[in-house]
Amino acid sequence: MIKCTVNSKEPKIIITEAEGIPLIDLSPLISCNTEAEDSSLVAEIGDACKNWGFFQVINHGVPLKCREKIESAARKFFEVFDLTVKKPTIIPSSHQSDDKELNQLMNQWPEDLPELKEACEEYAEEMEKLAFKLLEFIALSLGLPKTRLSGIFKDHDSFLRLNHYPPCPAPHLVLGVGRHKDPNALTILGQDEVGGLEVKRKADGEWIPVKPTPNAYIINVGDLIQVWSNDEYEIVEHRVMVNSEKERLSIPFFLNPPNSTWVEPLGELINKQNPAKYKPYNWGEFLAKRARSNFEKLDIENIQISHFRI
Repeated sequence: MIKCTVNSKEPKIIITEAEGIPLIDLSPLISCNTEAEDSSLVAEIGDACKNWGFFQVINHGVPLKCREKIESAARKFFEVFDLTVKKPTIIPSSHQSDDKELNQLMNQWPEDLPELKEACEEYAEEMEKLAFKLLEFIALSLGLPKTRLSGIFKDHDSFLRLNHYPPCPAPHLVLGVGRHKDPNALTILGQDEVGGLEVKRKADGEWIPVKPTPNAYIINVGDLIQVWSNDEYEIVEHRVMVNSEKERLSIPFFLNPPNSTWVEPLGELINKQNPAKYKPYNWGEFLAKRARSNFEKLDIENIQISHFRI
């Protein structure tokens, strides 16, 4: 007989439904597990990626105290605040693929709020752990070796963002975050009890609000997973609406590969019946061009993975 224990400091939450998107219990990851439980979890995550591109996770192993700490520090700060996870983060100096010069990014912290640095760095470590666990299960769900995707992120260029949305009495007139798809591999979102995230359902194109679940994280796969899986996992649009009465806090973690990464459908998933649907592209150059389009008018629309379709 196998005895299984769950961290007593984080009580197990059982919820069967959360406004449409799947809700997945990751407790087998933080307790002892059996092969059958692993297999069931792989299937759940695979189905969620294929049918929604989004899911929520509970019993994920991230200490509640860690989340409370960063939320408390963030509320004391507030503007939008981005920080890199690796210290330092090395990126190309320009979007040109033949430019070999590198820039070094270092986080700048407010001197009058010392607890912000500690809270953010601790939280980022927990997000890294969770992201790599999820990558392993996504890889398995595609029939790949467990570390096939996580191995790409050995020297990742991920970042964390603190978002604050003030209330507005006419929320329909305010841009929270417009409809978009994430260009990265995975996004792990912590949102407060106010909510505001909406997901475009694949089945009918309806916008579905994601109801906040206490101490849960919302996961969505990005462009990279779509390309690597050769469209097996197609991502969906999402947006954020502001609240008419309450301020909203959200903390997304964006899992990015090294800037030098070349992205294309994985060879293991390509065959005569399922040929590659994308041309290779350089992640760092793609990201730089995407960022430039926010500040200057380019000859094409904001670059998308659709521009690399074969």
